[in-house]
Amino acid sequence: MTKKRLIQKIVFTTFGLISLMVVGILFAILGFIAIRGLHVVNWEFLTSMPEDGMTKGGIFPAIVGTGCLVLGSMVFAFPIGVLSGIYTHEYLKDSWFKRFIRMMTNNLSGIPSIVFGLFGMALFVNYLSFGDSILAGSLTLGLLTLPVVIRTTEEALKSVDDTLRMGSYALGATKLQTIRRVVLPVAYPNIITGLILSIGRVSGETAPILFTVAAYFLPKLPSSLSDQVMALPYHLYVLATSGTNMEQSRPMAYGTAFVLIAIVLIINTAASLLRKYIKKKVKMD
Repeated sequence: MTKKRLIQKIVFTTFGLISLMVVGILFAILGFIAIRGLHVVNWEFLTSMPEDGMTKGGIFPAIVGTGCLVLGSMVFAFPIGVLSGIYTHEYLKDSWFKRFIRMMTNNLSGIPSIVFGLFGMALFVNYLSFGDSILAGSLTLGLLTLPVVIRTTEEALKSVDDTLRMGSYALGATKLQTIRRVVLPVAYPNIITGLILSIGRVSGETAPILFTVAAYFLPKLPSSLSDQVMALPYHLYVLATSGTNMEQSRPMAYGTAFVLIAIVLIINTAASLLRKYIKKKVKMD
């Protein structure tokens, strides 16, 4: 065996071991949470209100609150993010302005979520007088995920072969018609996958909702956009760090963590299946 082949084998073996180690750590975390929390999770836990200072009962208000925040943030972030990504990639010419927008988008995606929380509190809660509400929390989470949606849309559009655009223009189609009927159908799988994955990120954020919407103990369901809500990430944080009786509430904390992880895994799996389905449908068409 030559020296070059030996080095290549060592490098590939090292990378394989690192990959297995990462997967092992992931399964160890999932296994730890499942062992501690799975026995707590049942129908009553998922559908009942918290009781006795969150030492008994369930997490139904937190599940509903998380769903409201995710839905509200996506209603705000998806249209703006997708349209911004289309405009940046398809309409803006390669110039300093386009590079500046991309640089700022990348910088925005790197800002810590706690900063978004403070900004949301200053703008939506105080300045616009929304108060601690679903509306303020949804807009804050929408701002947090907006850069991800924009970059995902741009990357999806980049993956479309330029020959498809040129062929459409050669047949007399306008730019708008080309984007609607040629580019977007091909880019849909990657766009939708990115959008669904961003939902997984939003559902697990704690810092932004800490300042804008999350309630410590609220055993009722929201009735309007101006209501506060419980949310799974913040509920888990409270149970793990500052509950009324931490020893009694610890099983509920592990159960909440298991439910949150399960939701994220379901979302990621749905994204993968939906991507395959749309790709197959686009090929058939």
